[in-house]
Amino acid sequence: MTLAHRHGSVVVTVIGDDGSPLAHHDVRVEQIRHAFGFGNIGFDLIPHANGEADERALADAWLALFDTATLPFYWGDFEPERGRPDTARLLTAARWFAERGVRLKGHPLVWHTVKARWLDPLPSDEVERVIRDRITREVRDFAGVIDTWDAINEVAIMPVFENEPDGVPNAVSRLARERGRTAMVRLAFETARAARPSATLLINDFDLSERYERVIEDALAAGIAIDAIGLQTHMHQGFRGVEWLREKADRFARFGLPLHFTEVSLVSGALMPPEIDDLNDYVVDSWPSTPEGEQRQADELEALYRALTEHPAVQAITYWGLSDRGAWLGAPIGLLRADGSPKPSYERLRSLIRGEWWTPATTLRTDAAGRIRVAGWRGRYRVSAGAAIAEFDVDEPEGGRTIALAAPH
Repeated sequence: MTLAHRHGSVVVTVIGDDGSPLAHHDVRVEQIRHAFGFGNIGFDLIPHANGEADERALADAWLALFDTATLPFYWGDFEPERGRPDTARLLTAARWFAERGVRLKGHPLVWHTVKARWLDPLPSDEVERVIRDRITREVRDFAGVIDTWDAINEVAIMPVFENEPDGVPNAVSRLARERGRTAMVRLAFETARAARPSATLLINDFDLSERYERVIEDALAAGIAIDAIGLQTHMHQGFRGVEWLREKADRFARFGLPLHFTEVSLVSGALMPPEIDDLNDYVVDSWPSTPEGEQRQADELEALYRALTEHPAVQAITYWGLSDRGAWLGAPIGLLRADGSPKPSYERLRSLIRGEWWTPATTLRTDAAGRIRVAGWRGRYRVSAGAAIAEFDVDEPEGGRTIALAAPH
């Protein structure tokens, strides 16, 4: 495959403040964001955005590479005490990212694992009502800042999941057993859609087997409007290979929906033993990054990003962590070491995302009709002519559209 499908062009007509075209005029053109979502979690920058910690170096490293952030809405952490959600703090963080041109996704609205314990004792009808209220509240409170959501997470195992350390059955799993998977998907999607009709809503799962395919098939057959399919690919036990990635992308592309590889991770140290079934069951005192592992991680990440970016159905890739400090499961999956220094994987991805796959800033000269043709990687661009500045999207194949930029003579 080639990357021609990631390119486009737009004709920009530069006009003066009197409405006439500015012929033979210099115009500065620069890309400011990809159409493709190159993402990472933004969890570690929530304290920085709220003024609780100074993480400027981490923030600079994040913004120098990524353009799409996932923020955490795990119910048990977001609202550990009923009626006291962490809305203000998370909204401040979301606005911090948005002010810097970053697109945002909330993760997730419905999930069974990180549970709100106060929900468990409630009768099922009330559980359903409270879940609907929670979805509506979050989608409305963050509307205009976060308009993309993992509406439901890991529904393939939801009815059989057990998470009962306090002896009280998990309320979300209980509801899924009683109502069924399709009803849970409907609950999540239709409630979120009613709260924000323009939202982009994903179904997301780590189970990439036929079971997940059946969940999607049944939901679509029931008339549930799914906007994109999320595919988790945590690879703590080793890189599964380019052919594995392509097979998964091809298989899920049959639904005709955009694919988001939502949770990608590769370790830069010793691999987790292959016999571990649930990654959460692997507990070690120390899991260091190593020079050999860092080189392996860089090579494998480049292969992964190239393969997925080439696939026309894939719309986004979200890497699951920037730094080893506080990384999920204590694994050395970060692109930065715990001390903040970049691993080879960070530099490798930067050379792709902001290098090979980036349109360099340039100055173009208008023709006799005041036009320039902007061609390059699909995404958001900025043009400036004197003091006049405009932004537009190069989001079509060759041909594009015309944009007027009012600039003084």
